[in-house]
Amino acid sequence: MLNSRVLGVDACAGGWVGIALSNGPAVAYFAHHIETLVTAADQAGKVDVIAIDMPIGLPDDGVREADECARKELGPRRSTVFITPVRRAFEGATHAEANEINREITGKGISAQAFALKGKVLEVDEWVRRSRSRRIVEVHPELSFAELGDGPLDTTKASWAGMEKRRGLLAGAGIVLEGDLGTAGRKARVDDVLDAAAAAWTARRVALGEARCLPAEPYASSDGVPCAIWA
Repeated sequence: MLNSRVLGVDACAGGWVGIALSNGPAVAYFAHHIETLVTAADQAGKVDVIAIDMPIGLPDDGVREADECARKELGPRRSTVFITPVRRAFEGATHAEANEINREITGKGISAQAFALKGKVLEVDEWVRRSRSRRIVEVHPELSFAELGDGPLDTTKASWAGMEKRRGLLAGAGIVLEGDLGTAGRKARVDDVLDAAAAAWTARRVALGEARCLPAEPYASSDGVPCAIWA
């Protein structure tokens, strides 16, 4: 039984969507900034574990072991895990500049998708480093759903079948998303809400001591932030 309050968070257009779990119904939140979202969730009771679908702990060079582990476990869904650029790459003002920096350091470029998340990645990075007293973990929703479904799912979250499969898995785990979810339901896409709920499921597992850590031992780059993906 969950005696604490946890929050799963996913990026969405215009900000962030969160799903909070305790012993009652799931509660949805939306905010333009991650810190504002967590503050709003805290008002109903301090959140003990926050799970975010965003890289936490940026590499100095090379590929994060956490990304490699997640991609290996997801098999046919491995492309849903983008390789986190090195910290210096985010200094690039354009995708071309960031790509050149990352290639110079690691020998590999970065995807346009990864660079498009620059603002949110750096927002989380700055907030996490100011919030060392909180339990904040990185998750990947497809990995969470794979854990829920006993293996990688064979449908994308953008399809009707994929959405229904994910809603069913969440409901089976006691996470029922009912009603229009207020502002979060109007601002966030369906797949963003489902991903936030999957993140909340993993946050609950972390709180209960049931979650797995990829790799088995978190590690840190020069920023000192523990790097691992939890499932």
